Amino acid sequence: MTRFAIDAAVALRLVRGSATLAAGHQLVGVAALRSEAMAILYGELRSGAVGAREARDLLDGVAGLRVRLLGDRVSRATAWRIASERGWDDVRRAELLAVAILQADALVTEDESLAADADGVVPLGTVGDLAR
Repeated sequence: MTRFAIDAAVALRLVRGSATLAAGHQLVGVAALRSEAMAILYGELRSGAVGAREARDLLDGVAGLRVRLLGDRVSRATAWRIASERGWDDVRRAELLAVAILQADALVTEDESLAADADGVVPLGTVGDLAR
C-alpha cells in the first residue's frame, strides 16, 4: 500500500476517470481540497469548458472521493515553518507539502511549480503511479 498526497487537480482527474487508483492505495490531501476543486470547476464553468450539470456532478464526485483530508495542528505548524523558511507570501502551497511530508509516501501533483518546490523535500509520484 502506498499513501499519496494529492492536490485538487489530481482529485478531479480521478473523478473524471482520466486517472485511476489501484486497490490498496490511500489518498490524503489538505482540508481545503474540496474548496480548491470547487474553485477549479467554477472557473471551468465560467470559461465554458464544462456545463453546469457536469461541474456539479464532478464536484459531487470529489465529495465522494475516498481521501483523508488533513488540517490538524501539526500539519498547520509544519506548513507555517515551510512557508517561513522559504520566504513565501502564502502558506497554501506549503500546506500540501506539509501533509505529504507528515502523512504520505509521495506527492502527486501536475503543478510543475509545486513539484519543483517539493523536489528533495518529499518523494514525487505521477498520476500513473496511482494506478500501479
